[in-house]
Amino acid sequence: MRIAAVIVAYNRRDLLVEALAALAAQTRALDSIVVVDNASTDGSAEAAAAASPSADIVRLDRNTGGAGGFAVGIERAITAHDADLVWIMDDDTIPTPTALAELLDVRHRHPGTPLVMASRVLWTDGSDHPMNTPRRKPFLGRSERLAAENVGAVAVRSASFVSTLVDSAAISRSGLPIAEYFIWNDDFEFTARLLRSGIGVYCPASIVIHKTKALASTDVDPGGRFYYEVRNKVWLFRRSRALAPWELPIYVGASLVRWTRTLLNSQDRPTLLRGLRQGLRDGFLSSPRSNAAFLSGLEPAASDIARFDGAGGPASR
Repeated sequence: MRIAAVIVAYNRRDLLVEALAALAAQTRALDSIVVVDNASTDGSAEAAAAASPSADIVRLDRNTGGAGGFAVGIERAITAHDADLVWIMDDDTIPTPTALAELLDVRHRHPGTPLVMASRVLWTDGSDHPMNTPRRKPFLGRSERLAAENVGAVAVRSASFVSTLVDSAAISRSGLPIAEYFIWNDDFEFTARLLRSGIGVYCPASIVIHKTKALASTDVDPGGRFYYEVRNKVWLFRRSRALAPWELPIYVGASLVRWTRTLLNSQDRPTLLRGLRQGLRDGFLSSPRSNAAFLSGLEPAASDIARFDGAGGPASR
């Protein structure tokens, strides 16, 4: 099995170097590393090249967000590096030495073939990070539950992009992350789409540290970013193949509850209400463009993405 790690970087040079050192220290060596630099201005790309000379550094001329960066990086890992599995993470994700080996151990022992495998994500103080808790699979059948439990895992319906191991063949069938999501819900849409008819597991023995500035979930006063939460969720519910029709009421209801809680707890409601209005408007009146269209001008990435999406199929209804 060829395994490639994909890191998307934006102006966190020191953490990126630390993440690359942690990848080099894995007990199961990686076959390749792809770093997508989202037009950083702090020398991240140069620091990555110095810290990991064998890494494939992809430099983008504009910031495409996490969604665009991961679309570019995953395509490159599969197409240029012939990866069978892609290990996805942010530039502030620091894997412990056995993180990859533990994921592979569960994959080897699971009676099925998991398509998405998520690590346990801790903050710097050792607490579980609320930002990166995988969504457990609802209405889980007994056999699937036991298959996961018997190998020390938990069946999930989706996962975050902070240390997730994904099957390349499944990506080729289902398609890449949707780049125009930019930030937020790109990982939910992508992994839920892969897992609509596949197996996903959370692996507590695989541990990474997510070095965010604070221990908080994304719904704690998100400011202007709330726009992306709302717009992308509406896009997901309207346009994505990720959720079955019977699942939509569950996730729509959960999102409405989450948005209400976020607004009630906010110290800056005018900003959130503006993001809510604009997000609902754009979510209902528009649809995400193709990855090639969103990444237009970023060659050769846009052309490579277009060829891959042509083979993998569209990511929307």
